[in-house]
Amino acid sequence: MSAQDFAQILVLLGSTVAVVLILQRLHVPTLLAYLLVGVLVGPHTPGPVVDATPMKVLAEFGIVFLLFSIGLSFSIPQLRALRHLVFGLGTAQVMLTTVVVGLVVWLAGLPAPAAFVVGAVFAQSSTTIIGRQLAEQAEDQSRHGRLAVAMSVFQDVTAVPFIVAIPVLGGISAGTLGWTMTLALAKAALAIAMVVVSGRWLLKPLFHLVAERRSMELFTLTVLLVSLAASAMTHMLGLSMAFGAFLAGMMLGETEFRHQVDSAIRPFRDVLLGLFFIGIGMLFNPVEALGVWHWALLGAAGLLVSKILLVAAITRMAGIDSINAWRTALSLAVGGEFGFALLAIGLDAKVVDSHLGQIVLTSVLLSMVLGPFLIRHGHVLASRLARPAAADDDVPLQLPNDGALLSQHVIICGFGRIGQNVSLFLQQERIPYVALDLDPARVKEACAAGERVFFADGSERDILEAVGLGSARLLVIAHDDTGAALRTLESVRLARPEIPVMVRTRDETHVDTLRAAGATEVVPETIEAGLMIATHTLLLLDVPLDHVLGRIEAQRASRYRLLRSRFRGDVRFSEEDAI
Repeated sequence: MSAQDFAQILVLLGSTVAVVLILQRLHVPTLLAYLLVGVLVGPHTPGPVVDATPMKVLAEFGIVFLLFSIGLSFSIPQLRALRHLVFGLGTAQVMLTTVVVGLVVWLAGLPAPAAFVVGAVFAQSSTTIIGRQLAEQAEDQSRHGRLAVAMSVFQDVTAVPFIVAIPVLGGISAGTLGWTMTLALAKAALAIAMVVVSGRWLLKPLFHLVAERRSMELFTLTVLLVSLAASAMTHMLGLSMAFGAFLAGMMLGETEFRHQVDSAIRPFRDVLLGLFFIGIGMLFNPVEALGVWHWALLGAAGLLVSKILLVAAITRMAGIDSINAWRTALSLAVGGEFGFALLAIGLDAKVVDSHLGQIVLTSVLLSMVLGPFLIRHGHVLASRLARPAAADDDVPLQLPNDGALLSQHVIICGFGRIGQNVSLFLQQERIPYVALDLDPARVKEACAAGERVFFADGSERDILEAVGLGSARLLVIAHDDTGAALRTLESVRLARPEIPVMVRTRDETHVDTLRAAGATEVVPETIEAGLMIATHTLLLLDVPLDHVLGRIEAQRASRYRLLRSRFRGDVRFSEEDAI
């Protein structure tokens, strides 16, 4: 390594640490800090310039590892459950955005081929931004989070025809277009089949073999090998490298190694993703942008507004409730890095000239700057946008006017499977309760059955006060949206700090965060399922019931704060004997 290369690395690292530190203190998303670093060290601004060529190679692996991590959260059963929504909505979103945006700019005077490219670029959404921002907000496992990420990932498949069609618009013979596109889509299907088959028969035995060696170094190397091998396979088939990584992650997401795999890949993913966004910032030319700022601003507004309205419309038509439809739309509004690839293809094929290319590039960059703020404040924006639409759903929107008269009752936020089970036990004990939920169909059915359930957002303080928070005995957060749970805890602790709050979560990932936010107790669903399976396993092995219950209670006491004092001093089962 030359002295110049070493100096550039120091400049890059120093600039990144300084800018990220300053902007994080200002509560600005880290993504925007990386973009700003790219602008500062890029070739279009005064000061030190970092060579982007070697960095781009490493940065591409950041996208690969991000999609691999996202795939870990999307198992085959989950995608099967979402298949009608993801495949149908994903295709509709890309096609409608391309047609609508392309038609508007064509009517504005652009040639039809260039208009098509602009529409295709604007149709893409950044899985990187969406996934990273949702994860930072602990909303990656929420309903709108899973749907937005799944639709953005599916765009990689729907973009295959664009990769084939755009060069054709530049003069390549259109006679073979149909065959070429069919072949490209067949390759995508082949890639899915190859990864699924190899995942079923090879990945799990491989990781069992590696885990037996008890070497974290070997485990991490295996994770890197698997993710990059899957990426190489799809790349050789002419598809996105990130698409192969997503498929591999999805296969491993069904195994018991999912959490350890995610932990092993996270340091590489975070660092390389930062390099990716720095590279995007280097593309921005402030001098050229000043000459087209008004067109770029108009383009960014058109990109955001068109995608928000179109995605909200098609998700509502698919039966998604108003809040989740608008939150999904706000998440998908941001432009995507895959759009840069389509724009580069259009520039190389002479379909788009450099002037129009700079406008489109700046428009997408502006949407990337605004996108994290839309996702971060999506709850507030969606609540305001959804209220007029929710009035047409024929659900009971009127909160009880006797909230002040309610006393010693339980407030249940989320009336899904867990919330309904809790309400059943409360009814058997004749303890009054009020439930809040944002699924209009569920609320309508519950009200028809005589349940005291209302269509309302349990994270808003005024709504909680309307259902008698001041005199409630307990509040139960029964949904698994961690971001909404944190907002609810914030509202509750401001209004009534002493009330006990029980929170349900999917696993142990966010237990400490929820407790720090004010949860009295956090119950991870996967732990309780594991304890129940262990109970039945021991009973089937003829272990005495009292012995089994003692072990299970000791295990619960070690995990839940409310049970620790209850079992303290019980010497029947030592800590070493606990499961």
